[in-house]
Amino acid sequence: VQLQASGGGLVQAGGFLRLPCAVSEGTLSGHSIGWFRQAPGKEREFVCGIHWSVSTTYYADSVKGRFTISRDNAKRMVWLQMRNLEPEDTAVYYCAAEKGLATKYAKNYVYWGQGTQVTVSS
Repeated sequence: VQLQASGGGLVQAGGFLRLPCAVSEGTLSGHSIGWFRQAPGKEREFVCGIHWSVSTTYYADSVKGRFTISRDNAKRMVWLQMRNLEPEDTAVYYCAAEKGLATKYAKNYVYWGQGTQVTVSS
């Protein structure tokens, strides 16, 4: 399984970004896709996740109500829609895959894409 996140950029506080994650090769049946982010000097943290087969989503408290994760199985795409962005959302964002339901633990994710930088200016 290969993943590729993109769509990052510079946005003002209160703005909107939509990050796509393209998933290629391999079967995703029974897997979940998660979004993580890592700010400079901080640990990688879970943002949200979605199971590939069932409509189960998970969100970190810090992004609930502002971020939405969605997927298109046929296109093998997962999106992270971010609105009302805050400077604290500035980080490199990664998409990753793990077997089973999405968890918040990065160590459980086997496949990782390279990240995309999101910078929110105040």
